[in-house]
Amino acid sequence: MYLIVIAWIYVVLMMSVAEATNTTGTLLGAIVTFVLYGLGPVALVVYLMRTPARRRAIKAREASEAAQAAALQSASKPPDSGQPDTSRHAAGGVEAVAVAVDTGVAPMRKES
Repeated sequence: MYLIVIAWIYVVLMMSVAEATNTTGTLLGAIVTFVLYGLGPVALVVYLMRTPARRRAIKAREASEAAQAAALQSASKPPDSGQPDTSRHAAGGVEAVAVAVDTGVAPMRKES
């Protein structure tokens, strides 16, 4: 692919030189020829041809970031020993405290 790009730039460069050295040509015409026939189309073609490679690179980067996040998450969790909790603190922690919060509404009872 790059061989074609280099060859096309060479052809357009020669067209620009011919435009600049011609008796009726101008340097501004040579610059416009080089930009409009050479750099513009070549940049567009190279951009379009590199699209699959960019997509693969983005997917690979996202996969590596996901793997790093999973590794970080698994490293931050304490290992489960399979043993029951024998400590002297109340079970439940924050969840038990959140349930015990007074809502200001009296509990309802069934009438007999």
